[in-house]
Amino acid sequence: MSDTPTPRRRRRRPAFLVMAAAATAALVGTLLSGPGAHRAEAAPATFVHPGVTVSKGQLDFVRTQVLAGAQPWKGAYDQMMASRYASLTRTPAPRATVECGSYSNPNYGCTDEREDAIAAYTDALAWYVTRDERYAKKAIELMDAWSGVIKDHTNSNAPLQTGWAGSSWPKAAEIIKYTYTGSWANSGRFATMLRTVYLPEIINGSNSNGNWELSMMEAAVGISVFLEDKTSYDKAMAKFRTRTAAYVYLSSDGSVPRTVPSQNLDTTAKIVSYWQGQSTFVTGLTQETCRDFTHTGYGISAISHIAETSRIQGQDLYGTDVGERLRQALGFQAKYQLGAAVPSSLCGGSLNLGLGPVTEVGYNALHNRLGIAMTNTQNLTQQNRPAGSNNLFVAWETLTHGDNPA
Repeated sequence: MSDTPTPRRRRRRPAFLVMAAAATAALVGTLLSGPGAHRAEAAPATFVHPGVTVSKGQLDFVRTQVLAGAQPWKGAYDQMMASRYASLTRTPAPRATVECGSYSNPNYGCTDEREDAIAAYTDALAWYVTRDERYAKKAIELMDAWSGVIKDHTNSNAPLQTGWAGSSWPKAAEIIKYTYTGSWANSGRFATMLRTVYLPEIINGSNSNGNWELSMMEAAVGISVFLEDKTSYDKAMAKFRTRTAAYVYLSSDGSVPRTVPSQNLDTTAKIVSYWQGQSTFVTGLTQETCRDFTHTGYGISAISHIAETSRIQGQDLYGTDVGERLRQALGFQAKYQLGAAVPSSLCGGSLNLGLGPVTEVGYNALHNRLGIAMTNTQNLTQQNRPAGSNNLFVAWETLTHGDNPA
């Protein structure tokens, strides 16, 4: 399977060339993924800041649109500012040990950690749009509270919890550190928290359902950008490429989906079991489609976030198999989320819907920037605007990425 990023492109390709690239992406990945294949370095020579999921150019576009009262950005901004995450009276609730069991049982600090991290990111966005220092200071208060207390994540959901919270923290930190003109005296302590508490829990990946490792690698990539850690960035990106190829099926993969070597899924029966009992594989199906769309949405969202961060850092993955898998996964899930009849060959003819607010980033990159037709994804995206938060690690993406050309 491909864990071989393509060389960094210096110029954006015309949209008419992208279709050809998308059609051959999986083949290219196969050719590059043999035992002796050379993997180009993923980390940039110099990291771009702010550079986790949202860039300065994107932030500037958002600010301009909101201040002009333009839609959908003004409505998305109003939605964000009316949420509990933007409250200037929010009190952080840090713990030394966050203990998270399966299905949030037990839940000792899990919700508090995730939501404080989302709140810090929300406040950072509010600061950027308004230039009201109270929001920057609130984001800093939240980040400082946790960096001064937390030491560990425990119990069965620790890796996933660390991935979720660890996806939001660096997004907040990047905006504050690189755009706020006031002081953040404890930024070094926050960096140490990410390096010692979060990164070791996630960097080696997971053999659980694919959304786990994808969310963990999203956090690892974002943390690596903030820490300017090229070694961790490259390791996380390689795991991301391998997992993405094993999470979304393309017909060019062959009769069965690709696999992650460490999982030892070496028979068709094992693969079918891992794919929730689904034995008919069609382009756009994900490893968790037949589980439910909510978890599938987590995986799709993490793929789009990492691809967006990679693009900001100078290596555009949207024209590779990553972009093709993201496009097909979005379109396939969107079709059924919109109400298409489910064939008996798909998950026994029954789907658990609920994709969540996860389409904006991928849709904007693939349709708006690259000109690829994505009718089902477009309809679902526009129907769901403004996209809010899933209260885990996704927040305000109509605001940050909706029809954003930057």
